[in-house]
Amino acid sequence: MDIGKVIGTIVATRKDPSLVGTRLLIVQPLNHKREPVGEPTIAMDPEGSAGRGEIVYLLSGGDAAVVIPGRPMPVDMAVVGIVDSITFSEE
Repeated sequence: MDIGKVIGTIVATRKDPSLVGTRLLIVQPLNHKREPVGEPTIAMDPEGSAGRGEIVYLLSGGDAAVVIPGRPMPVDMAVVGIVDSITFSEE
């Protein structure tokens, strides 16, 4: 599981039928210190609840494709929650 910051949205007039009714977000991956890591990516938001500027947690790969039970989707990344806080210790 990874975290990222929502930096935009994608509007697609034509997409796979399984994605109808879902939102596509542009997400900047972050490390545990909320620093950008790598390039922005596209993530499907099945609940449609994440907004611009929010920190979200993400599933990738095969786990993302089955985030909605019984409805497999052709995606590599999915938003599965909104982060309220992050706590870590450097040991």
